[in-house]
Amino acid sequence: MTLDTIDKKLIGYLQQDAKKTTKELSFLLGLSNTAVYERIKKLERQQVITNYVALIDKEKVEKNFMVLCHVKLNQHLKKNILQFEKEILKLEEVLECYHVSGDYDYIIKVFVKNMDAYRKFLVEKLTVISGIGSTQSTFVINEVKNTTHIVL
Repeated sequence: MTLDTIDKKLIGYLQQDAKKTTKELSFLLGLSNTAVYERIKKLERQQVITNYVALIDKEKVEKNFMVLCHVKLNQHLKKNILQFEKEILKLEEVLECYHVSGDYDYIIKVFVKNMDAYRKFLVEKLTVISGIGSTQSTFVINEVKNTTHIVL
């Protein structure tokens, strides 16, 4: 799919603030409300825009202890990979999970309240998943950049 300049600008505005009205967007883009509405619907149908979310202040909900956990599987059998991925989807503390190359097989991003909560997560939820050979946890000291904005 090819995005024109207006589509790219529209996506940029929606990434900054998805609650902007079509009226506000039409003013910014120099288009009619209907034209903006139709472009948004087209982008949704083509799954360029896949979802709308509210971003939460992690401190205010006491989930600001971030850990990047590297996971290594015992064996790289298809059934082990699929089982791990199925189980990791069930863990509410895991916000992101990436199957990666290198020394570890997966990197997961975990948000919990504090170190005690992470230990409980590690001992009671993560390491009970069968097929895990080892884990290595990296504790985030400071978030330097965190954005959801993809520049087109």
